[in-house]
Amino acid sequence: MEHKGTVKIETERLVLRRFVEEDAEVMFANWASDPEVTKFLRWPAHGSVEVSKRVVGDWVSHYGEEDFYQWAIVPKELGEPIGSISVVEQNEKAEKVHIGYCIGRKWWRQGYTSEALRGLLPFFFREVKAGRVEAQHDPENPGSGKVMEACGLRYEGTLRRADWSNRGIVDACMYGLLAEEFEAGRD
Repeated sequence: MEHKGTVKIETERLVLRRFVEEDAEVMFANWASDPEVTKFLRWPAHGSVEVSKRVVGDWVSHYGEEDFYQWAIVPKELGEPIGSISVVEQNEKAEKVHIGYCIGRKWWRQGYTSEALRGLLPFFFREVKAGRVEAQHDPENPGSGKVMEACGLRYEGTLRRADWSNRGIVDACMYGLLAEEFEAGRD
């Protein structure tokens, strides 16, 4: 793959950009402190803004690495982050990136997460030269699967007891999109 790092990407309603340290308080308020948002994730809700400050500080410290991908999801009308989308795992030999995302409850079911993921696909396939973009969700969180399907990722099966989250050991519904499928769908 030809890594580019976390570059600014714009969609119709969103700016996907690097986090800055000043985002920590908004992150805490808009999504990171809500246990309902983190229910299906691998990290617990932040108990204080200090936790959010440490997390954002860590992300900011990695932005110099070309294979680090962590975006703030910022609606243009709002001008502040409402969630994040990132590469949570990658495999160079398989030319694969695994995407994870979360968004504040106030903005659920408004198409923002789908728009963010859809905005990253051309970047990963055409610029980074990934051969596969994948994502997964807990079967108890079907809304996340709807995001993946809306972006053209195909359901590939459910891996039993293959992941863990704040709910414990869970099944994982796997979705993937290959570079050639992405390009064929763009005709």
